[in-house]
Amino acid sequence: MPITFKTNRIVSIIFCFSCIGASTSFAAPLDPGVESGSNRVEKQVIQWRHHFHQNPELSNREYKTARQIARHLKKMGLEVQTGIAHTGVVGILKGDKPGPVVALRADIDALPVEEKTGLPYASKVKTTYVGQEVGVMHACGHDAHIAILLGVASVLSEMKPTIPGTVKFIFQPAEEGPPAGEEGGAKLMIKEGVLDGPVKPEAIFALHVWPDRAGDITYRSGGAMAAADGLEITVRGKQTHGSSPWAGVDPIIVSAQIMNALQLIPSRQLDITRAPSVITIGSIHGGIRGNIIPDEVKMTGTIRTFDKSIRQELLERLNKTAVAIADAAGATAEVVITPYAPVTYNQPELTTRMLPSLQKAVGKENVKQGSLVMGAEDFSYFQEKIPGLYVFLGVRKEGIAAGEAASNHSPFFYVNDNALKNGVRTLSTLALDFLRNP
Repeated sequence: MPITFKTNRIVSIIFCFSCIGASTSFAAPLDPGVESGSNRVEKQVIQWRHHFHQNPELSNREYKTARQIARHLKKMGLEVQTGIAHTGVVGILKGDKPGPVVALRADIDALPVEEKTGLPYASKVKTTYVGQEVGVMHACGHDAHIAILLGVASVLSEMKPTIPGTVKFIFQPAEEGPPAGEEGGAKLMIKEGVLDGPVKPEAIFALHVWPDRAGDITYRSGGAMAAADGLEITVRGKQTHGSSPWAGVDPIIVSAQIMNALQLIPSRQLDITRAPSVITIGSIHGGIRGNIIPDEVKMTGTIRTFDKSIRQELLERLNKTAVAIADAAGATAEVVITPYAPVTYNQPELTTRMLPSLQKAVGKENVKQGSLVMGAEDFSYFQEKIPGLYVFLGVRKEGIAAGEAASNHSPFFYVNDNALKNGVRTLSTLALDFLRNP
């Protein structure tokens, strides 16, 4: 049975880092304007984050969030464009001196997660998602990304007379993926021309908050985050009474066999020395009563890869395995793969060029090279069009040991406000250094 491919949207990500501690040494002096500006906006950035955290909105539904972003950018004197990819906002800051164009990106959507942090500014928002009432939470830190990028816009707008070129601030919706049947995210922003026109960026930078030591920046040259594909398998059998399974075909048993067999593909059938891969089934639904064997079971999951040829081999083996197991039991299996995002790839030349900027922004001792991340980002679509660098900003709470902090997408995910200033300094420095040294 052939694999059906659907095109999906993506999610983008931006990182921020700040100097934590009293004795931070820098690889080079921080620009005085960035230093004073980041100090000036620090409290405002924290207030912005708390506001966006308390008022989260799901993908392609970020209406209030977009209006707030646009209002703040207009107050800073930026040219503002709205309604891009539904709810996306773009701010354009033209320096008083001629020069190239650089883009900075932040994602703005929240997740269908009920917050359990107990913070005074915790989200109490409820909405309907896929037919169910759910809580809404910035459980991945996009509230921090918005606030940081607004802080950068404030800092750089005050430095406009000295800026040689243009900074394009991209506030992207639906990084977590648009609702079923809709387009969205970075892919739709690109489709609608955010990287084209008279203000066409030559490079793009972003960061993402991460439960690492507060204020640290982590980078990786080349492939940094995995490519992601959505997976849906529908197993159809024959309904019968639970007391007489031989009178039908049990799709629940078949689905269990398929789930177990899929784990053998990355662990036993693919060359793991070339690149890692993961197949995860995250949901399985079938049946309504304990004494009825149902007609159908639906499984959904995700696939993560770092190599195009391995991805193709994995998809072929996955389809063959599911169909063969179902056929052997007298059932059928339909496999649908929905591409989400390619590998987040930091161009090595750009990464090397901007590494001193990262070290300047937060201190050389607070910048480190990271390992591969199996998470995915639709920021990778921007990187397919122009060189891009995507980094991580540590936001772990003081006193929490490494590995014990709640992960992104957890209802307990926590952002250390003390790290936000480093985010402002990082993105501001990346933008200025790129424009000043084209």
